[in-house]
Amino acid sequence: MRYWVALTQIPGIGPHRGQKILQKIGHPQALFDRGLRTAQQLGLKPAQLESMENIDWSAIEKYISWAEAPGKHLLTLDHPDYPEQLKRSYAPLVLYVHGNLSLLTSPQVAMVGARNPTTAGRETAHDFAANLANSGMTITSGLADGIDGASHKGALSVNGDTIAVMATGLDRVYPAHHRDLAWEIAEKGLIVSEYPPGTPVRKERFPQRNRLIAGLSLGTIVVEAALRSGSLITARHAVEFGREVFAIPGSIHNPLAKGCHMLIRQGAKLVEQANDIFEELAPTLSYLISEDQKPKELIHPQPVHELSAQEAKIMEAMGYETTSIELIVERTHLPVEEISSTLLVLEMQGIVQAEPGGYRIIGGGAS
Repeated sequence: MRYWVALTQIPGIGPHRGQKILQKIGHPQALFDRGLRTAQQLGLKPAQLESMENIDWSAIEKYISWAEAPGKHLLTLDHPDYPEQLKRSYAPLVLYVHGNLSLLTSPQVAMVGARNPTTAGRETAHDFAANLANSGMTITSGLADGIDGASHKGALSVNGDTIAVMATGLDRVYPAHHRDLAWEIAEKGLIVSEYPPGTPVRKERFPQRNRLIAGLSLGTIVVEAALRSGSLITARHAVEFGREVFAIPGSIHNPLAKGCHMLIRQGAKLVEQANDIFEELAPTLSYLISEDQKPKELIHPQPVHELSAQEAKIMEAMGYETTSIELIVERTHLPVEEISSTLLVLEMQGIVQAEPGGYRIIGGGAS
């Protein structure tokens, strides 16, 4: 094991390069046993040769000791529990794992999106994750703010399975305010990283984290994403790996919907409910999920409220987007005082919700 970890400590030896080396020498130990001459023949550069000569073996022993603690694991590419999904896509030479190891080989769907989503986007991520987890899927995401966090929490809300893929060592949490969430996932699900304990936050590690998310999953769902978004990188990796990409559409006026709409134009599957995911993944899931786990949408009871003519008129003017009172006045020609009092009644009934910039419909309830 120590030689596997040592190989990852040589700069520039990532999953692809590492596997090419292993195809020629069979096992990482052979590289260190045969020495610099063999390393040169394998194409290692002078800086890499120097790094190889100065491996910090004491640090490597600490990493191995970390993995000996309860619930912690260090998986090498030849380990029997290493997920086959990764071997067919993006396969780090070493994985550091904390939690329920069996989840690595469970049927997973990735959920990614904006770090600063709309309230509707956050709720959509939470509800999709809850429904998918309730039907036996493992929700895999990156522990980031916004859609990632909402997705993890959605799975946990129904006692479902979730995996957090981290761009740091597992003894560090980014963002820091997700520390409690990370520990809850480690206790009830799984956290995983290709980086050893002590690895700090660095910007360039997040794209690699995104590759790992896409590689673990049968498909990737993008909930909200701007045109320039790390979520689109995850989707692109999913396509490269031959996995499905799903996108949830939004308002044409919402800049965080534009990335999803672009993905749909490029061939991503438009989804409106969790069943859409199961239908698309059915051939694979038939082997992985038992019949009694097949999709069963959670039922969210809606308030029962007989809408008056004025309430119905105001709701028709709103649609399902956040709408300002000024725009409702313009569309209905009702006095602002009447609109405000009506919206207050609808809010108390749980039918609309106040948001920055106006109100949004969140429930049905017309009877």
